[in-house]
Amino acid sequence: MKTHCPDSPLYAILEQRVLVLDGAMGTMIQRHPLEEADFRGTRFADHPKPLRGNNDLLSLTRPDIIRGIHADYFAAGADMVETNTFSGTTIAQADYGLEHVVYELNYESARLAKDAADEYTALTPEKPRFVAGALGPTNRTASLSPDVNRPGFRAVTFDELATAYHEQVRGLIDGGSDTLLIETIFDTLNAKAALYAVQKFFDEGGRVVPVMISGTITDASGRTLSGQTVEAFWNSIRHLPLLSVGLNCALGADQLKGYVKELSRIADVHVSAYPNAGLPNAFGGYDESAQEFAALVEDYLADGLVTVV
Repeated sequence: MKTHCPDSPLYAILEQRVLVLDGAMGTMIQRHPLEEADFRGTRFADHPKPLRGNNDLLSLTRPDIIRGIHADYFAAGADMVETNTFSGTTIAQADYGLEHVVYELNYESARLAKDAADEYTALTPEKPRFVAGALGPTNRTASLSPDVNRPGFRAVTFDELATAYHEQVRGLIDGGSDTLLIETIFDTLNAKAALYAVQKFFDEGGRVVPVMISGTITDASGRTLSGQTVEAFWNSIRHLPLLSVGLNCALGADQLKGYVKELSRIADVHVSAYPNAGLPNAFGGYDESAQEFAALVEDYLADGLVTVV
């Protein structure tokens, strides 16, 4: 894969200091009392399916909210924000009947984030801001059956995933993303389909950017949903010239640390981590305060485990 980009400043920055990512998008959106009409806007007012909860669509119908969230993260000190495109594939958007707007959705999401990044870079040129085009795992898995009674069944094929990811990549790059982040990987075969789509886009003459990958350890088993340990996950993608590899989601900073430590020990690229705020309590809330979370993540840095957090 052609992901070594000598012109990208990200490589040089990561040799000098830690790169700070943004935080969650979904919980920030939830702070706004949005109704069905907000997701529809005027353009999708007559759309036949319910759209509430399709957060990616807000990049088109409520761009003020999405850009505002990006700006808030930059103002708080983030070096990089992720685009609002976690479900920005034709596969995920099929649930809403919006496959036809996927390119535009990704393009506009990247453009909004890039606009905010450029604004804050202009304010403090010594601290450039960046945009990571986010590719989520989709709502289907190529390695596992969704039906326990039909273990051989697959709801999606590798080729279908690659086609869906290719359209997303095209929009994210055209919209101005500085890097691509394939995140929340619970099935490495899905991630490989995304990587195949990225390579295809590069081979077709698309703008080449660095690629970051982040997997998800789902529970105390220390494995991804498709059964891989941290070491197995790394070995399955280590042949690629990645900017970084990391872990995100599912576990809190305390529970995730051991797995990040293992990844840091074996990986020969930059390592990232962006954990959840602990595990939910019996009431669905989180007992871990922002201060406690920050202290735990600070230990990651003190121990030299990560350069992206």
